[in-house]
Amino acid sequence: MRDPLPIKEVSPPLAPWLLACAAMVAIMVALGGLTRLTGSGLSMVQWNPHHILPPLTQAQWDEAFALYRATPEYQWVNTAMDLAGFKGIFWLEYIHRLWGRLIGVVFALPLVAFAIKGAIHRPLARRLGLLLALGAAQGGMGWYMVASGLVDRPEISHFRLAVHLVLALIILALLLWTALDIARPMALPAADSRKARWALAGLLALAMTTIIWGAFVAGLHAGHIHNSFPLMGGAWFPPEGLRLNPPLRNAVENPAAVQYVHRVLALTSLACVTLFGLWSRTARLPPAARRPLALAALFVWLQAGLGIATLLLAVPVPLAALHQMGAVVLSALLTWGLHTVRSG
Repeated sequence: MRDPLPIKEVSPPLAPWLLACAAMVAIMVALGGLTRLTGSGLSMVQWNPHHILPPLTQAQWDEAFALYRATPEYQWVNTAMDLAGFKGIFWLEYIHRLWGRLIGVVFALPLVAFAIKGAIHRPLARRLGLLLALGAAQGGMGWYMVASGLVDRPEISHFRLAVHLVLALIILALLLWTALDIARPMALPAADSRKARWALAGLLALAMTTIIWGAFVAGLHAGHIHNSFPLMGGAWFPPEGLRLNPPLRNAVENPAAVQYVHRVLALTSLACVTLFGLWSRTARLPPAARRPLALAALFVWLQAGLGIATLLLAVPVPLAALHQMGAVVLSALLTWGLHTVRSG
């Protein structure tokens, strides 16, 4: 199979640049998780992409706090909050948004510089253009998500949260894939590469589906109920798991049922990634595939342990943040593994 990018003609600094951008996206996901877990995400009630500086004067802080006091979150949840408390939640959301803009600068400015130098050829230019567009869309999606919690209820839409998270993971995967295309020559196909490619594509889809339901759990605060494992309310299926009609609504709107679906998907992912890792040890695969597949098979157990601990301890912020980052790491390992067998 022909390499999708003209590797020999690409300037060497491109791969480190893209990997740095991928790392920044991963940090962005971590910051986003912390803003949600600490209740900071709705503190900035305006979207001004061209504004960089935070409030600097007392009058500016008073104005920002007045805007927040008009939101459902303040009126329903934080009525006792003073300006000092507001600053406490404001700064994390401000850093989150500022980091997103910094990613845009770190991606766009070198992109222009490399293009001027002639280091970016047409196949790569199309992919980088797509990444730039996805980054802009992610910024808009972030505000669309926040706006859902500023109208009539102090909670963001869990559907919009899931889209925002998955789009970040897609951007990270494309950055990683492109960097690997540039940094690694195309490996010769091995006998079992085709099987591994289809299996890894399925595992990546399963992991992403699990992550989507994890976002539903987060958005619905479903991790704060049924803090036991493996049973839920003394049963394998939660007693209130089918209270909505039609029944399929429960899988995406009923917190108890959403948590149940996430558990099932997570345990299925654990079993499938482990079994695939065991198979890959004796399969005829490219040597480069061994490391990411072994790491994924080991890491999925750590991720499952973090998820169970987060549930049993009623979602402590540090563990919940680590669990979300675990999802990023696992998806990156599976993407790396899929890249190594892409030529089979």
